[in-house]
Amino acid sequence: MSSLPRVMVLMGGPSAEHAISLKSGHGVVEALTRRGCVVSPVTVPQDVTTDEAIQFVRISVPRENPDVVFLALHGAFGEDGTVQQLCEELGVAYTGSDPAASRLGMDKIASRRRFERAGLRTPAWRVVDPAAGENPQRALGTQRVPVVVKPANQGSSIGVTIVQDAGQIGGAIREAARYDTRVLIEEFIQGREVTVGIVAERPLPVVEIQAHRPFFDYAAKYTPGQTTYLVPSTLPARTARRAQHTALLAHRALGCRDFSRVDLIIDRRNRPVVLEVNTIPGLTPTSLLPKAAGCLGLSYDDLCERLTSMALDRAVRAEAIHDSLGVSTLR
Repeated sequence: MSSLPRVMVLMGGPSAEHAISLKSGHGVVEALTRRGCVVSPVTVPQDVTTDEAIQFVRISVPRENPDVVFLALHGAFGEDGTVQQLCEELGVAYTGSDPAASRLGMDKIASRRRFERAGLRTPAWRVVDPAAGENPQRALGTQRVPVVVKPANQGSSIGVTIVQDAGQIGGAIREAARYDTRVLIEEFIQGREVTVGIVAERPLPVVEIQAHRPFFDYAAKYTPGQTTYLVPSTLPARTARRAQHTALLAHRALGCRDFSRVDLIIDRRNRPVVLEVNTIPGLTPTSLLPKAAGCLGLSYDDLCERLTSMALDRAVRAEAIHDSLGVSTLR
């Protein structure tokens, strides 16, 4: 960075991923502090409504007067476009994707439609409305078990069940419905689970995920020793390149910017199948995006600084354009 900005790191929030967000946020605070930035950690409370969280941020931003808001929020409010739209309204620079891309990334139904429109392979899927009272067995439609049942808007595998027996479908739908009014039932793809980070429109090395549980659930993600990560993966070079290319296309299909992390399955025919795009992936020093960046010599501190710089540079360019028109949108 050419100068040391005032950075407000926003973490926590009213979502099921509050605790994970705190870990990401504290990691970012420490990294940017080591780089000499003036850092203000701000924790959005958990037990508040969305409106109360919005009001909390409305008060916090003017009080901290940051040059950049580093969004280390995960899940609802943080990744669904709400806080991004709020930053736009407050005229403050912020890290990551804009409100539209964030909404798409969080909405698994809308994002699937974008992926398919872009010609990307996804699992077969259908949507059920738990409130409609549809017979759970009929909810399967033409799909056969095993299937994956998940909330349409949620992260960290919260509310996700792999249904091995058709008799389990009702309970799986009820579990997913605890987190969203829409539930996604998708084909279970046998294959190798991988993830590809994107930073500044560049795919990072592929990370392969080997969970020591039935699938890569919340416990596998956040309990030490429950998952082995191959960084980089042991995929054949051609397959890895296809996965990277597919991930970049998925990132672009949603209109993401700066960074994301794309989750895929490499099926038995070595074809990448897109599962989802995380617009604010885990940002702890041991998270998957920093692990992949490290393969290219980009340290955790480098990554946090880079994301901050991209947001600040974007704001400076926007200010220059508005100045040329005689208008300023920044505080």
